Amino acid sequence: MSDETSPAPDETPTEPLSQADIEAERQRQQHLTLPEEDGTRKIGQDYQPALTLRRSAQGFAAAALRDIGRVREANQDCAMATIMTLPREESDVTVGLFIVADGMGGHQGGEVASRLAVQTVLTSVLERLVLPVIEDGLLEALQPLMIEAVQEANAAIWREAQATGSDMGTTCTAALVIGNGLYIAHVGDSRCYVYEPGGLRLLTTDHSTVGRLIALGQLDPEEARDHPLRNQLYRTVGQQSQVAVDFVYHQLTNCSHLILCSDGLWSLVEEKAIEQALRHSPWPHDVCRELIALANLAGGDDNISAVVVSLPLDEA
Repeated sequence: MSDETSPAPDETPTEPLSQADIEAERQRQQHLTLPEEDGTRKIGQDYQPALTLRRSAQGFAAAALRDIGRVREANQDCAMATIMTLPREESDVTVGLFIVADGMGGHQGGEVASRLAVQTVLTSVLERLVLPVIEDGLLEALQPLMIEAVQEANAAIWREAQATGSDMGTTCTAALVIGNGLYIAHVGDSRCYVYEPGGLRLLTTDHSTVGRLIALGQLDPEEARDHPLRNQLYRTVGQQSQVAVDFVYHQLTNCSHLILCSDGLWSLVEEKAIEQALRHSPWPHDVCRELIALANLAGGDDNISAVVVSLPLDEA
């Protein structure tokens, strides 16, 4: 009589396998696949497909949306989200690059500046990170890579402004995700948040008069939304020949989402409402649409940009 506590041969165990069991199974499968003369591997009669040990509760996905709002006549925001799986000889690498830029300046100046910022950062990261990874080259140090990408954007916008006689400029918040590492380069008052079990956490500092007052403890963050100097920036991309770039590194171990947005979103939508939107849908595109709708319902007095990234989570 068979032991009733043991699964039948054709049943899948319901309990997760230990690391030792996984390694034993891997070794067994290797012995059951024998190399042929032409280099292929022959499958033995006792071969069984590897079991699915874990399932994802949430995958790595992203969306970027922007909206003109209800007051402005042009959209000077620019937003981008891209996720790439890069082939390497030993193991593939998944990379995510996300950017929000909120332009400012005269006629069409802000639109040009924000687009130049996104294009330049993207090109710099592709040339200095993505292509070397594909070619199995050594990764550059990511902090100087991200800082220099935004500084290159500053130089490109400054040259364009000098050539056209414009005062154009832009904010720029760029976030690079590799594995559990988040690498942020930031100038201006666009923002980057992570969503953790305790709620939203703001990772960037606003380079504005109000942001400085908050950092000095002279202004409560809740008062910043209605402050008369809330739109006054003291650091931007492209309005000076050189710019200092903030860099932030954050471990994503306990994070479920990443959010980048312009002030047209965060100044009108409270953090609790952003958290609720994240809980309403597993799809970043739907979350972006809800956040933009909330900003428009609150007045929509500026252009609105949102980048929402869902991060991989295993089922409990």
